[in-house]
Amino acid sequence: MNAQLLKMTAIGAVVASVALAGCNKPDQEAAKNSADQTVAQVDQKARELGAGVKDGARQMGDKVDDAVITASVKTEIAKDSELSALKINVDTSNGNVALRGTAPSLAAKEQATTLAGSVKGVASVDNQLSIEPAKK
Repeated sequence: MNAQLLKMTAIGAVVASVALAGCNKPDQEAAKNSADQTVAQVDQKARELGAGVKDGARQMGDKVDDAVITASVKTEIAKDSELSALKINVDTSNGNVALRGTAPSLAAKEQATTLAGSVKGVASVDNQLSIEPAKK
């Protein structure tokens, strides 16, 4: 949508320049200046649009990274015989991992923090696990 608007603005500037080409010298100079300004504005808008696309791509990359971190933490927790990946919810935002749910003991809770912190890309771990001993 924005690309079409930029293209149409540039085309309009060129058409205006051609239409004024038959005018006298001062009018031609004014038309040239106007066209130059329009082209400069189009260029600026294109740069802004490009920056927005780069920012959007970066944000999308961050979301993918967070999803990979979440999956990796869940995998590490699932490998541990004391912890249940089904009882622990893992949320990641900008590399910050939050653990919610239950652990069977204080040692298991601490182990969950250690496991999550060992995953590549984890900036911090907020362990909100409550201790709920396993039922026998």
